[in-house]
This record gives sequence, structure tokens and C-alpha cells, in this order.
Amino acid sequence: MVVNKENKYLSNEFKRIIFYQDRSNKNKMKTRISLIAVMVLGTIFSEAQQKTSRTGGTTFGLRAGVNFQNINGKDENDDKLKNDMLTGFNVGINAEIPVGVDFYFQPGLLYSIKGAKSEDVIPGQSFNTTIKISYLELPLNFLYKPMLGKGHLILGFGPYVAFGIGGKATYDGGGSSLTEKIKFQKTVKSSDPDDVVYIRPMDAGANMLAGYEFGNRVSFQLNTQLGLTKINPEYEGASNDKTSAKNTGFGFSLGYRF
Repeated sequence: MVVNKENKYLSNEFKRIIFYQDRSNKNKMKTRISLIAVMVLGTIFSEAQQKTSRTGGTTFGLRAGVNFQNINGKDENDDKLKNDMLTGFNVGINAEIPVGVDFYFQPGLLYSIKGAKSEDVIPGQSFNTTIKISYLELPLNFLYKPMLGKGHLILGFGPYVAFGIGGKATYDGGGSSLTEKIKFQKTVKSSDPDDVVYIRPMDAGANMLAGYEFGNRVSFQLNTQLGLTKINPEYEGASNDKTSAKNTGFGFSLGYRF
């Protein structure tokens, strides 16, 4: 078979065009895929950066403030307790862990003074009682902190658990004064000393708060606290005791985030 040189040349040209065009298309396709991959990765990275900048990282803060506390509830006869507010304070640290855009989980540790005051009138004389209870408190709040102006609005709520570490009760009246220590005990037996004030070792309840954080990371906060568990112990043999005393209060505080 005689192969025409012109036909052979054309055949080779077609092969060259087909094979190289194929490779060229493959290279173009690879280039396009690479560009698309880079664009997708760039978009994902950009979104991640934006989300990080919006939520921020975990921060730590200091907080201190004034408490206006009371002990509310009912006495052993099921009558409403009539106590007056006690001015106390709290100081401590916390962390803010981002869980979403503008949402944070804020665990903390506070040293807090709670209690109440009361006045009893016995014929001819007035007697004042002041109870101060020292707690180590663990608030576990959830915050919503949207931008507002140059800072952040602060709205939050959550539970707290507190552990009693000390305290005292002071009685004034009749020209004399008496101070008794607070002892933390869940159940009081008849054989236990009667020259102390017994309080349950643990308190728990709910927090609600609102405030504002300025651009310089200084913040102020208003809060209210509702105790949900009794702080009075059970007395052995007192089956008809209907006492139910609970810590309640509100206050304000200042804070700074690092």
C-alpha cells in the first residue's frame, strides 16, 4: 500500500491536533478546577475569619459590686418572714466563651456576702439582728452581647451554686451585744451546740442581668438573684417546722475584660 506523503502529513497533523488538544483541554480543565478550589477555600477561610472576628475568642474579666440582700420565705408557723435588706458585696473573676455570633457562656467564681437584718420589739426594748453569710459562688450565665454604639449591650441569665464558707450573727439590744458564729450543717441534732447559727452549706438559684460594655472593655451591670433552695437546716424532732428561708437580692457591679 502506497502512502501518500501529503495524506501522511495530514494524518500526523490530525493526530497532533487531537492529542495535544486533548491534553490542552485537560490542562485547562485542571486549571479551572484549581481556580474553583482556590475560590471555594478562599470563601470558606473568609467566612471563618469573619465569624471569628464577630464572635472573638475566650476572654477573662474581673468584677466587683454591691449586693442588697435579704432572706425571704416563711417561719416555723408558716408566717411570712419580715426581714430588712443587708448591704453586702461581691468580687471575683469570670470567663466569656463564645458559642455563636454575639452569644457567650460565662462561668465565674465570686466571693459574695449575703444575709439580712431584722428588728424585734420586746415590751419596752428594741432588738436588732444582723446575719452575714460568706459564700463562694459559681454563676453559670448565658449572655447575649450585640453591638450597640461603640460597645456591647449585655443581657444574660443562668443558674448559680454557692457554698458557705463563713459568717456571723450579731444581736444588739437591751444595752448589750452578742455575736454568734455561723455553722454550716444540713441537719441539726438535739445534742448539737446552741450557741451558733446553723445554715445549710449550699445555696442555689437563678441570675438575671443587664448592662453595657464600653469600647474600652469597662462594663457596668445590674443583676437580680433568686434563691431556689432553702438555707435553713432541718431540726431533728421538729416535724411541724414549716420554716423555708431563701436568699434573694439585687445589686450592681463594675467589670473589666482582658
